[in-house]
Amino acid sequence: MPNDAMIRLSGVVIHNYKCIENDQSFDVEPDVTVLVGMNESGKTTALEAIAKCHYFDEGDPEFKFEALKDYPRARYNKYKRGDEPEDAVTLRYEISEGLKSQIEIEMGISLEGTDFTCSTYYDGKTLIGINSLFSKSWASKVKEALNKMAEEGIPEERLLSIKARSQLDSVLSEYDLGEDDKTIFESLREMLPVSGESKWEDPVKYAIWKDFLEPNLPVFIYYDEYYQLPGRVDLSKLKNASLSDPSLKTAKALIDLSGADLDILSAADDFEEFKSELEATSIDISDTLFEYWGSNQNLEIEFDVDKVESDDGRNHRIVKRVLDIRVKNKWNRVSLPLDKRSKGFNWFFSFLVWFKAMQEDRNRQYILLLDEPGLNLHALAQGDLLRFIDDLSEDHQIIYTTHSPFMVDSEHLEKIRTVVEVERQGSRISDSLQEKDPDTLFPLQAALGYSVAQNLFINKKNLLVEGISDLVYLETMSAELLKRGRTGLSEEATIVPTGGADKVATFISLMRGSKLQIVCLLDSFVDKKSKQRIDDLVREKIIRDKNIVYYSDVRNTSYADVEDMFEPEEYLLLYNAAFDKNVSISDIKSDRPIMIQLKDMNGGAFNHYLPAREFARRSAEIDLSDETLERFENLFSKLNSLL
Repeated sequence: MPNDAMIRLSGVVIHNYKCIENDQSFDVEPDVTVLVGMNESGKTTALEAIAKCHYFDEGDPEFKFEALKDYPRARYNKYKRGDEPEDAVTLRYEISEGLKSQIEIEMGISLEGTDFTCSTYYDGKTLIGINSLFSKSWASKVKEALNKMAEEGIPEERLLSIKARSQLDSVLSEYDLGEDDKTIFESLREMLPVSGESKWEDPVKYAIWKDFLEPNLPVFIYYDEYYQLPGRVDLSKLKNASLSDPSLKTAKALIDLSGADLDILSAADDFEEFKSELEATSIDISDTLFEYWGSNQNLEIEFDVDKVESDDGRNHRIVKRVLDIRVKNKWNRVSLPLDKRSKGFNWFFSFLVWFKAMQEDRNRQYILLLDEPGLNLHALAQGDLLRFIDDLSEDHQIIYTTHSPFMVDSEHLEKIRTVVEVERQGSRISDSLQEKDPDTLFPLQAALGYSVAQNLFINKKNLLVEGISDLVYLETMSAELLKRGRTGLSEEATIVPTGGADKVATFISLMRGSKLQIVCLLDSFVDKKSKQRIDDLVREKIIRDKNIVYYSDVRNTSYADVEDMFEPEEYLLLYNAAFDKNVSISDIKSDRPIMIQLKDMNGGAFNHYLPAREFARRSAEIDLSDETLERFENLFSKLNSLL
């Protein structure tokens, strides 16, 4: 639960809303929950449905349930006839231990649980479910008091009519009650509302809702790309209380943050004071922005106000005050309108304006609903945005949608909920572990793959090899040498299989600038293009020539693969066991590399990994020759000197 949050959202059930035609239930994390899915899968729909339950701006018509627009279209006619359910969304909340204690102390009761629900209906009604808060002991206490009332002869209908303290006092004044009875009734009296406005059947629950739950209920803020600031704003339009254009709402938020008076501004001719107020506001926002905006730190926001005069064609002069928002590059000293700069920068700056304006009301707890945040950001900038969202979640719950693998934290896939459209069933929301649709899972797979790739290079010292078989041979042989008290591969080195000789050059290129030590251990090239790519990297000084080691260097031959590091008899033992063959040493010519001969015998290439796996399984049983051990020891000594 975010810091100081009295109530947090713990779950959502969307019953009937647009493309969600069947109940879709999912848990909400205490900090960040991510809805992942393809375009048009229903992610935005889910956010909208949640926002309309308790939006921060109660007067915004865009965030009100409207059956004609929002009820699932295929069933709308039945809904009008009263043949379909009216419920839209049910939200499940959890109260903090602090609020629970406060209720128990002030109400003089014992609460059994911490959960309650709010169900919103298309007719505007909200149903509050707080039965799970109450313990059986409290229910017994209420029953005891009501039974005592019945013993005094108070009619049941009079008991049920009591909704306020004054009504209870009026009823009790008609009866001669003992001190013990008065004590029981007094505990009930404290839980009744002062007035009789409540329509609740249970006045105790009503009192808990009105005094403790409703005042602390978090409100939702919805934000998408349509809220981005324009580069030029007609200030007269901002005086309209019900702004229909989301971008103008953000512009209005900027003016509100500055503390400027639009009425005065709309008639002013001197704008210096106003510009100073805007610039002070911008500095505060920019400090936050550039803490997370790593792409370009040389930008600054500039404001200007023009007085524009025009003629309406009927000899009437029209005067407008127009706000220009520009972004200046401090290096080249060129400025452009905000909406002409990158969409990613505009999104970030506009969101901070919008959110900081909402935060001005310190008495409310906000839950942020972000639709496709950072959609136009570079992959690394999306990583910065993830960091920003993570920091923001310390104080606010956040639910956001995405289909970008770079907006998925691969270390916390448990926070992912997948959204997929199912034929004739509408949108389905589920836990990522339950999802089977490969297209929906792609961003998660890509994020996981990116994480794996990154983790391969967490060490400063990396040995690039061509394939997984090289890794198995090298690790196994290093362990065997170390057991014999001889030199193995340095423990600081990470062996990275690249997937083939043709990919080695790509790996080296991608890793430059990462401040990593890289050494390549390669088979002899048979592909001239792959060899040329490596030579080009050396010539361009992307990697040093001495950091490229070939097995043939150790073998002192013109051609060698990792398998040639073994004596032929030893490798044949592995090869025959792996493929159930019976190739003898007499079948192998000593003047040709063993791999070329075995491929010829096999009718082409074979799986190099299977003999390597055999070696890893049986290395302790194989009597390795001194020649083989010495070759690998010399190889490891050379590699260690370079890493």
